[in-house]
Parts: sequence; C-alpha cells; structure tokens
Amino acid sequence: MMTISLAIVAYNEEKCLPLLLEDIREQSYPHDKIEILLVDSFSEDKTKEEMESFAEEGGFRQIRVYDNPGCRQSTGWNVAIREFLADESKTSAALVRVDAHARIPSDFIQRCVEALGDDNTCREDVVGGVRPTICESDSAWSKTLWMAEESMFGSSTSSIRRMSDQNTEENPVVIEDPADRNYVKTVFHACYRREVLEKLGGFREDLGRTEDNEFHYRIRNNGYRIYCSPNIYSEQYVRPTLRGMLKQKAGNGFWIGRTLGIAPGCISLYHLVPFAFVMAILTTIVLCVIGYPVFLQLLTAVYASAAVLMAVFSAFSMQRNRDRVPPTALLLPVIFFCLHVSYGAGTLIGLLSIPFGRKKK
Repeated sequence: MMTISLAIVAYNEEKCLPLLLEDIREQSYPHDKIEILLVDSFSEDKTKEEMESFAEEGGFRQIRVYDNPGCRQSTGWNVAIREFLADESKTSAALVRVDAHARIPSDFIQRCVEALGDDNTCREDVVGGVRPTICESDSAWSKTLWMAEESMFGSSTSSIRRMSDQNTEENPVVIEDPADRNYVKTVFHACYRREVLEKLGGFREDLGRTEDNEFHYRIRNNGYRIYCSPNIYSEQYVRPTLRGMLKQKAGNGFWIGRTLGIAPGCISLYHLVPFAFVMAILTTIVLCVIGYPVFLQLLTAVYASAAVLMAVFSAFSMQRNRDRVPPTALLLPVIFFCLHVSYGAGTLIGLLSIPFGRKKK
C-alpha cells in the first residue's frame, strides 16, 4: 500500500480550513500511510494556529507546517513540492494538491490511489476528478451567486467543474480499457506521482492564478497524461459576495492576459471569450458614436437573450434537483454580465501589462 502526501497552501482561511482539516481526519485511507504538508502564506488571522494545532494532534504518518515566503499560490506549492521531494527515503509515492477553500469526501485519498493504479493494472501519472462549487451559507443571495458560478454561461463549459451521476461512493465506476478513459488538459485537486514532480520540478513563480495551467501544459508536453476519474470528487466554496466574485474573475482574467506574454501555449481560446466580448462592446460603442448604432443594438439583443435563456436553464436545473430557486435569481442575467465584463477587462489589463511585467522580471 503506497504512502501519499497531501498538501494545502492557505492564506487567511481560518473559517474554511478547520472544515477541510476535519475532512482529512475522516479519510478512510490508512492514516499511517498519509503525510500532511501545511503551508501558510503569512496569514493575518488564525490560519497558522489552526495548522499547528492540527499538527500537534498527530494521528498521521507525519504532519509538517511551513511558511510561504513568496506569499503566492505558486511559491507555496513549490514549498510543498520541495519538501515532498526532499524525503530521502522516498516513501511517499504521490503528492495530492488540495485548495484550502475546499471540501473532500472521506474516500478522497482512497479514490486517488485507486485511480493511480499500478503496473499490474492501468498505471496513471496524474489523476483528479470533478470539482463542483458549494455555498458557504443557505441565504438566497449565496444560492444566486452559486447558480451563476455553476452555470456554463457564468464560469466554464468544462465538465470537471460539475457533478456527475457516476460520483457515488456506493457504485464506483470501473474502466478497464485506457481508450475509454477521460484524459484532460487540466484538473482540480490533482494527485501527482513522484516521478512527474522529480522530472518537471514545480510551478512557475512568475505566474499567478494560471500556474496550474502552465504546469499541466508542461506535464502533457513531457508525455504524461492527466486522467479525470469519474470516482474522484471534491468541492470548492463559491465566493460569498458579488464583490468577491468580481474581484476573483478580474484577477483570473488579468493572469490569463499576462500569461499570454509568458507562456502562451497553456492558454486555450475559451479563456479569451470574455476578452472578445469586452472588445466587442468597446468596438460597437465606438461605431454607435460615429453613427452606426445597429451593431450595439444587435450585440445587446443577442447577449441579453443568451443571458436570460441561461438564467432560465439554471433555474430549471435547480428545480430538477429539488432545490428552491431564490427570488434573487431574477438578477442572474445582470450577474452574468458583470462577471463577463470583469473577466474580460482583467484580460485586457493583463495584456497591456505584458511589457511592464517583462521589464520587471
């Protein structure tokens, strides 16, 4: 039975981290085969105290707490990777990355180990699963923001962001033929074999928000595959406020734009759709000013129709799951618009910052 290392990088997560640590306590995989690496990015709340308290409890093969001097996600993950690779005995076969703002089921590590396989079955290099979002509270507004984030129109069309009917603990899916397996470009909460990290090292520290895109791009280019198992499931908390969500989208968009000047190969066309939308708005506004309002009118009509249609679809999906649709869901079309403009404007600023970023580097 292989030993697994689980790493968490956190900054000001005193509210969510204790819940995730409780999930780790409940893991069904033998605790003497689990190593925990906790990295604090100089939090200003009680995050590090939670980590140290958890480490004092013990109950696992080893629990270690580290500081993240770079205070970025990428530098924090590199601290965990360096400590993982520094294990001279090399007893830990793989490293699992889990965000601090997440929840994992009790069989999460067990499912990762099963998906990795071995030489006698179908051996995988990197594995992960679906990662839908959840609310921090049951308020109507929180559910509305959750609907926007879960919608394909509000976030992404990627299937790894949404729950699958196959993700049940009672009925795990067995896929014997590798040709039937779902190999993807990137995945959340990935589990990496030691040999992958030994060959590729860590994340690029000049990237933010997109460090995992670039890292997984290098993984694929080096001949490794990323397997999205139908049996691995985790959850991520959606931002509890619209302001927080818009800030997140703007930051994501900014680093998409900046990354185009650093590692363009890891960026897909769908990442640039919000940017194209913002540029379309600016272009049609200019055309309207010089006497051609029809283009702005057409863009408004098409987008508004799509936003209303996707809002209705989100409401029907929620009702189908026997959940009550909040009255604030009527604001979904407006929320969609705000999210898309924030992301697209962030990408535009990121693109404009490329020359300055290169100079600074």
